[in-house]
Amino acid sequence: MEGMDMNNFLSNFYKGKKVLITGHTGFKGSWLSNWLNILGADVYGYALKPESNSLFEKLQLDSLIHSHIDDIQNKDKIYNYIQDVKPDIVFHLAAQALVHKSYDEPHQTFSTNVMGAVNLLESIKDCQSVKSLVYITSDKCYWNSEWIWGYRESDPLGGADPYSASKACAEHVFKSYYLSYFKHRENFGCGSARAGNVIGGGDYSLNRIIPDIVRSIEAEKNIVLRHPNSTRPWQHVLDPLHGYLILAKHLYENPTIHNGEAWNFGPTNQSMKTVYELTKEFIVDFSDITIVVDESESKPYESTLLHLSIDKATALLNWRPNYNFYDTIAVTKAWYKNHLTNCDPIKTTQDQIVNFMKKISNG
Repeated sequence: MEGMDMNNFLSNFYKGKKVLITGHTGFKGSWLSNWLNILGADVYGYALKPESNSLFEKLQLDSLIHSHIDDIQNKDKIYNYIQDVKPDIVFHLAAQALVHKSYDEPHQTFSTNVMGAVNLLESIKDCQSVKSLVYITSDKCYWNSEWIWGYRESDPLGGADPYSASKACAEHVFKSYYLSYFKHRENFGCGSARAGNVIGGGDYSLNRIIPDIVRSIEAEKNIVLRHPNSTRPWQHVLDPLHGYLILAKHLYENPTIHNGEAWNFGPTNQSMKTVYELTKEFIVDFSDITIVVDESESKPYESTLLHLSIDKATALLNWRPNYNFYDTIAVTKAWYKNHLTNCDPIKTTQDQIVNFMKKISNG
């Protein structure tokens, strides 16, 4: 893979393949849908209705891919849909993805992230067309001991909050299906992928740092930080998606090598920054914006220190982050600046994907 033109490497593989993305109307799902469309894949999506002002709507993805709006919690509907579509490759991203929301809606969080995953895996179990499954969870699936080194794929799973616990549970569900049904299935490879603190243009979710910053800038209000000293592995959305694309290809072509394993896709240690450092870097060009710290004691618990070891993906998949921390902030800020000046979000997003692929190709 070293020295390979990654643009052609991905395009030659995905062109014409039938790819299903669960959660395609979400932030990461929209970027992945757009990228796969550029690569020439026949993209299908299964997800809830997109939220208003979503990236999915801004990119007009319903006109580019086969979009099916439904709930993964309905086992019969997702089962029938997968049997009808008969995809070659599945990326599972559908989830309740917000820690803050999981405190308010724990039942819905566990139902979506655990039983929704069961529904998907049960559907794939009975669909022989699927040759490759990338099952995305989160870096928060690890039991967080607040240690200074990165979590490895073999480290203990668990979670102190409903979201993290649901993702740990989802990992156990995946492993049980692999050992019970998928391990000896011919021409089928699967793997779980763990990434977190992904940022990039087009994210408008509530209680997420970049959307909160952008809303404050748009409203010309101070930026309020709940956990300014929390350290996170910030990465641009295209970096882990690139990892997912490489992993799906590897599993498709080499189903008996590293089958059923977990993979971390995170940034280098240089991208470990606090929430305050991220915010300060993002607002460099907005001199009228002030950072304010929320001093209340009623804030939900969030881990202070969390990052991943990416040694496995680097050594075995030859994947590595394409953007450092400052690249990530610059590209993300450029997307929102274009949005604030009424530039075409479709062109901005596609240009950023193409530029990312060119950067890979140039090494």
